[in-house]
Amino acid sequence: MNKRTNTTLTMFFDHMARHHGLTHWWPGETPFEICIGAILTQNTAWINVEKAIVNLKRGKLLTPRKLLAADIETLEATLRPSGYFRQKTIRVRLFAQHLVDHYGGSVDRMAKRPLEELRPELLALKGIGPETADDILLYACGKPVFVVDAYTRRIFSRHGLVPHDIKYEDLRAFFERNMDNDVAYFKECHGLIVWTGKDFCKTKPNCTGCPLEPLLKRGQPKAG
Repeated sequence: MNKRTNTTLTMFFDHMARHHGLTHWWPGETPFEICIGAILTQNTAWINVEKAIVNLKRGKLLTPRKLLAADIETLEATLRPSGYFRQKTIRVRLFAQHLVDHYGGSVDRMAKRPLEELRPELLALKGIGPETADDILLYACGKPVFVVDAYTRRIFSRHGLVPHDIKYEDLRAFFERNMDNDVAYFKECHGLIVWTGKDFCKTKPNCTGCPLEPLLKRGQPKAG
């Protein structure tokens, strides 16, 4: 672990935490709900995922077997608010089927598999990429994986800590190599990144009032 980088990252997260407080991210009442939310949040805003989750709860479909028992048309209508609803219907059903076939429908049972075996297994499922897999691993399975997303790349490249075009696996390794592997801390750090990115570090950044504004390098132009 690079102690200097570790100290720098801690400083970044401390600034975000002082501004936002505890995020309690990821929202979800059960591990399976968290998994489904991770799949549904692909290419859409979380507010749209929340609407689809509410629909699933209202229809009493938020278990693997009930989700699989629902007819396709009903499930598509239920997931419509999340966007790309036909594609996502296929993806959540594939995940639910995998869970039933291999783990009796239990995310807790799935979580007992070693990380080095479970991550490739999830990535082999159609429609589950690295970010979705890592969301599931960290938040539903309690594995020490640092989830990175577009906000992560944007925030830390704008502050000069990583290249703007850094690959997903390299960015994930950067955090895991330079931070203590603590599941609860990883969860909060990702939540802080999401909240800071959503409120300040947008495509067109608003640096004024951002918790990371004091960490802009001297002479670095400030947006907003």
